[in-house]
Amino acid sequence: MIDQARRGPEPQTGKETGAVLLALGGLAAAVGAASCCALPMMLGGLGVSSAWLFGIAVLSAPHRIALISAAALCLIGAGAMLALRSRAIACAPGAVCGHRAVAPLVIALAITGAALAVAGYLYA
Repeated sequence: MIDQARRGPEPQTGKETGAVLLALGGLAAAVGAASCCALPMMLGGLGVSSAWLFGIAVLSAPHRIALISAAALCLIGAGAMLALRSRAIACAPGAVCGHRAVAPLVIALAITGAALAVAGYLYA
């Protein structure tokens, strides 16, 4: 008990996990919204077959606006969690400090998700 008081509070990694999960959720919603029109055009331009997207497009086409809204909310939430989380200045030996790769991962997922959400809105 005294040992815990000397170490101080341990940094929380729950916000990092939440930011990554929100970014993945936003990316998944954006892929669903863009699967009918924008994503097949992008993949076709790269020379990749997009016939496998037909099943996703049929299921997600009626819910395109809801998917774009969910993608926007998830991506904004991930960005807010990433911006507001506090990083520990120094970690005690043996403490969990979080990963340096979380911020670039969330930023890359957010940019990709935002691009797909905008493309899904414009090209449908």
